[in-house]
Amino acid sequence: MSLAQFKARTIMPAADVDRLEALFSGWIQQMLDDWSDEIDARLRKRYAVPFNATTPPRVVLRWLKHLGTRDAYAKRGWNPTSEMDREAIVAAAETALAELKEAADAQNGLFDLPVLASSSASGVSKGFPFVYSEQSPYTWTDLEVVAGRGEDSNGGKR
Repeated sequence: MSLAQFKARTIMPAADVDRLEALFSGWIQQMLDDWSDEIDARLRKRYAVPFNATTPPRVVLRWLKHLGTRDAYAKRGWNPTSEMDREAIVAAAETALAELKEAADAQNGLFDLPVLASSSASGVSKGFPFVYSEQSPYTWTDLEVVAGRGEDSNGGKR
């Protein structure tokens, strides 16, 4: 994410982002790159990272925005009169970290991101239905009898 993209996405006022960039030139971009690398490091075992730079998954941009906003406010200094805002910003960053850990979880991850094998494939494995139907509700019993007799060693004869 570039500085311009961060400025467009964050809830931090653009003037504050500009002031922070003027005081600490390059710091915001470095911080965003560091968080990007951490996101990639956590997701590398399961997903095709780094993600496409032109069209990255929006959820990854949201995580990066929340984490970057928290760090930017910590660098700039929190507004002493807006404790509720601080709590909301910190909570959003903590939620982003929790979701990132969940996405990295191969067993219980609920995020659909491009998997390792192919960058266009989905991270969600979709099963197929384990059902089967016949016209008659009794046909299955006939098929079971045929299958059972075929599996017997003597061919169903006594």
